[in-house]
Amino acid sequence: MADQADDKAGPAAAAVSVEVSSLGDQVRTIKQALKSSPVRRQFVWACLGIVAVIVATAIGQVLLNRWNQPFYDALARRDLPGFLHQLMVFAAIAGGLLVLNVGQTWLNQMIRLKLRQALTLDLIEEWMRPARAFRLAHAGAIGVNPDQRMQQDAGHLSDLSTDLGVGLLQSFILLVSFIGVLWQLSSGFVFHIGGHALEIPGYMVWAAILYAGIASWLSWLVGRPLIRFNSERYTREAELRSSMVRVNENVDAIALAHGEADARRQLELDLGTVLGAMRRIYGAQINLSWVTDTYGWITVVAPILVAAPVYFAGDISFGGLMMAVGAFNQVHSSLRWFINNIGGIADWRATLMRVADFRIALGETDVFHDTEKRITFTENAGGTLTFERLEVASPDGCTRLAEPEVEIRPGERVMITGDPRAGKTLFFRAIAGLWPWGSGSIGMPAGAAPVFVPRMPYFPLGTLREVLNHADGITVEDAEIAAVLTEVGLERLASSLDRSARWEHELADDEQRLLAVARLALRRPKWVIIDEAMDTFDGATLRRVLSMLEKRLPDAAILNIGRGQHNNQFFPRSLTIVKDAGRSALKPARVRAGAIEPPPPAPRRKK
Repeated sequence: MADQADDKAGPAAAAVSVEVSSLGDQVRTIKQALKSSPVRRQFVWACLGIVAVIVATAIGQVLLNRWNQPFYDALARRDLPGFLHQLMVFAAIAGGLLVLNVGQTWLNQMIRLKLRQALTLDLIEEWMRPARAFRLAHAGAIGVNPDQRMQQDAGHLSDLSTDLGVGLLQSFILLVSFIGVLWQLSSGFVFHIGGHALEIPGYMVWAAILYAGIASWLSWLVGRPLIRFNSERYTREAELRSSMVRVNENVDAIALAHGEADARRQLELDLGTVLGAMRRIYGAQINLSWVTDTYGWITVVAPILVAAPVYFAGDISFGGLMMAVGAFNQVHSSLRWFINNIGGIADWRATLMRVADFRIALGETDVFHDTEKRITFTENAGGTLTFERLEVASPDGCTRLAEPEVEIRPGERVMITGDPRAGKTLFFRAIAGLWPWGSGSIGMPAGAAPVFVPRMPYFPLGTLREVLNHADGITVEDAEIAAVLTEVGLERLASSLDRSARWEHELADDEQRLLAVARLALRRPKWVIIDEAMDTFDGATLRRVLSMLEKRLPDAAILNIGRGQHNNQFFPRSLTIVKDAGRSALKPARVRAGAIEPPPPAPRRKK
């Protein structure tokens, strides 16, 4: 625990400004994710299918609109046979539209499903590239709660994108289908003013465009703040969820410290920020409702009011009036798509920003790492591990070995120690390649990748047998597994090899470390590098572990980074880590929407 502060040192400490990515960047990022998706072909076919269904539906809507005139004219004439015939025509058109509507619903769901699958798989793949998750966790706000961005936000973005995209396409096709119909119907509209006849070509088309345009402009003006408010709400929700998870994972410590009041206070504060964000959203939605609801009520009579002067002048029949009103409503309905969906569009923009910026950040962490001064890694043909003038940079100084050049030969046992804040964990991460900042070089033994053992081990979900066989895919006999477990003092687990569990919850901290040592013995690596994993063992447990390592890994080189209180016979060689707080090679970074952006190049010196 001495070096726990080292875990928090990283790029986040250097983030100094925030630049929001553009809509174009976000759309290109999502397009790139879909382009490389394994379900891209299925997604494209579903999209083509729904286009065909919407086009067919638009044709049916045009036929239904034409049906209005003979139907209402038959009513006006009290023509019963004509009325019954038109009902049969209506049944045929409505039946076809019903089948198309059901097909559109199914395709809509398939597009949602494939889009979510594509986005989530892409984010998981990008996140799980070597060392990326670790680097992102140290990259500031963008690295907080990545689970929510990949699970909740990606799913929400898929739903919104499908609904809005299909709705927009449907509105556009209906607009193209009916604008010609409405233009033709309103071409014969003649206004009689003061004894003069005035004809306006496409009169009802222009009226619909003007009416919907004014309402769209007012809706955007009032509803635009919802983009910012929705984004803020999702961030606050993530913080509340994170606080609840943290409390749940530390219930033992909270109970022992009687910290329930403090935990409740923090949860209440986080809940307060969520409720505050929701209040701002609700206020904006109420303001938007004044515009949209007023517009909706006016729309009930608007088409009749527009066409009424021509009807009362006797230039069109009642059936013609209803046909014109139906066409106006279709054109107007297509034009008011934006008004009806302003809240959803704001939500979509906020969700797109969170998902796209997260994916941008995943790539930009690599860009930043490539532009900063880095430690050089080489391979030593002689099979040795070397450190040549190695300095590990962090915002608060440089960590290095007291000896500038160090060579460790195969089979050596080396204890590496240092003061509590010297940066031992940082040094461990640098050797593992997780922390690339600094200077000098690390020469790794050729053909023998070291096994790294952190303070707290990682156990995948699964049976104990799968946990012990993890990483190398090795298969070990049950008898050997039982023998190794007995040697480290975990013989009680020998009967649980086929039991699935979350072992980090089943076992105490020291038991987890012992299980990691047992897994190490079963893998039989040639090089082992340990970060304080044995510092908490008591004397008897430590002797048992060292005896087992001596027996199981007689030829392995073992580097133990820790406090130095171990058996000097097992670790005859000692190295010291020191920190130079006056030097820091890690430059501050700018942050774009939480993603790391490379710093500007240093100016060249004039010779």
